[in-house]
Amino acid sequence: MKKEELVDTSTGKEEEGRMEFYKKRKKVVQRVLLNDCENSNMSNLRIKVSSASIDYSPKNVTEITILPTVNRYFHIADANLNLTNGATFTANLFFNDYGNNITEFMIFSPNGYVNLYINGMMQESGVYNITTNTLTFIPQNATIYKNTPIIIESLGFTAKLNL
Repeated sequence: MKKEELVDTSTGKEEEGRMEFYKKRKKVVQRVLLNDCENSNMSNLRIKVSSASIDYSPKNVTEITILPTVNRYFHIADANLNLTNGATFTANLFFNDYGNNITEFMIFSPNGYVNLYINGMMQESGVYNITTNTLTFIPQNATIYKNTPIIIESLGFTAKLNL
């Protein structure tokens, strides 16, 4: 005799009235295949349904602390840059808060966001794209002038649960 257990959780979502029942119990389906040496067709398939208790009691969370992480990256334009055809800067052109060159931008996705500042002014998100390796400006009628600071600010958030 060969046994295989399957867990069926889809039924709990289909019927709202039974939702509370399925929060505390899961339906366990046992499929029992009988090996019959003389008859190997599927007529020997039996399905047995039983319930098993599972503890879904909520945890007692006393405090949630949100922990921000901020990374800033800096570049000073070394020449006038016409953005009519767009432009791409690689991460290795930037340095961090400590003055060290970087090899990639830390992007916190989906639990964070990125801001771009040019000459101290925050830019609209639709005029650039940032990946871990590049800052790309979308083609636009603009110029970034020599010695203009370009700052990328990447913020991420994690939650700490105190039980």
